[in-house]
Amino acid sequence: MKTLYIECNMGAAGDMLLASLAELTGDVKACEEKLNSIGIPDVTYEFEKSVKCGIEGTHAHVAVHGVEEDEHMHEHAHEHEVHEHHHDHEHEHDHHHHHTHMSDIENIINGLNVSDKVKSDALAVYGLIAEAESKAHGKPITDIHFHEVGTMDAVADIVGVCVLLEQISPAKIVVSPLATGFGSVRCAHGILPVPAPATASIIEGIPTYSGDVEGELLTPTGAALLKHFADSFGTRPVMAIEKTGYGMGKKDFAKANMLRTFIGEADNESDKVVEMKFNVDDMTGEEIGYATGVLMDSGALDVFTTSVYMKKNRPGILFTVLVKLEDKEKFAKLIFENTTTIGIRYNEMERFKLKRREEKAMTKYGEVSFKVSEGFGVTKTKPEYDDVKGIADKE
Repeated sequence: MKTLYIECNMGAAGDMLLASLAELTGDVKACEEKLNSIGIPDVTYEFEKSVKCGIEGTHAHVAVHGVEEDEHMHEHAHEHEVHEHHHDHEHEHDHHHHHTHMSDIENIINGLNVSDKVKSDALAVYGLIAEAESKAHGKPITDIHFHEVGTMDAVADIVGVCVLLEQISPAKIVVSPLATGFGSVRCAHGILPVPAPATASIIEGIPTYSGDVEGELLTPTGAALLKHFADSFGTRPVMAIEKTGYGMGKKDFAKANMLRTFIGEADNESDKVVEMKFNVDDMTGEEIGYATGVLMDSGALDVFTTSVYMKKNRPGILFTVLVKLEDKEKFAKLIFENTTTIGIRYNEMERFKLKRREEKAMTKYGEVSFKVSEGFGVTKTKPEYDDVKGIADKE
């Protein structure tokens, strides 16, 4: 399975993700040309080499009216400046810029030279940001204006990432837990805590941590992009990596300020299961066999028993029942109903599986079904027992 893993040890911003994905395509210059052809008004993209802590990667310059966002937007380069109708913008360049509604952003995105899928994804991502800003300011989305320069920069990052993800076309996207940074950050309205309120709203429900870097590492644009596209969050899966991309941030920290992406094949399956265990010393062999049958017939992945010695040197049976994560309560009920135990221990754990398929082959003895298991560079083939038994019975 073609899998994209996004590593966010230094948080994420739209330009960092954009640059990292451009590296994954293998032709950064072609990405630059492609993005400059999609028609975002007054916006130009430029990718250049950047070095952080001795590591070379790519930095994405997104210019609006020929100027990068951070030259306009004080220290808070990525946070969207949001202005309600009655607020005055305390910025020396304010008379040069306009403010935009969400409807203006929708019109811009719908008018771009991109596919319907890119438009749909971009609008969904910006919708997450707009909802978060609305919640942070306690105002309806229709009553909130976005600063033009910050808005166009964000639209450029969002649409650009959507375009490159469509080009890369991974079957699955896995994202690491997100580092947010800590401390405070200055914006047009004053000093805000990190993560800023809009970012904090977007990351609700997904795994994050502050990390040990003071400053804003995760921006609303980066958070919204990852929340929209991630199929899951966690550690990098077992995968054969084909290419690695390095997207560099603007600021310098003691740690390399970069977002790293990996593309490759993760054709080995890993999933979570629950191992449930309990001891009994007062069930007969028939009762143990019946309970095992009930659990297997109810969908347990496996049930097995082990002879053990229990309290007072009594011989007993240790049951081990493997079930799907979502089925643990169901099987707890079945275990209590069909065994004499009064307590169950359980652990949630991950397992590796080989992918399995069935093939049929004609042999001199007739047609035989084979179970083929593959993964981790291993292929195992085994004939089905019933077919082999049938052949043996005929002989």
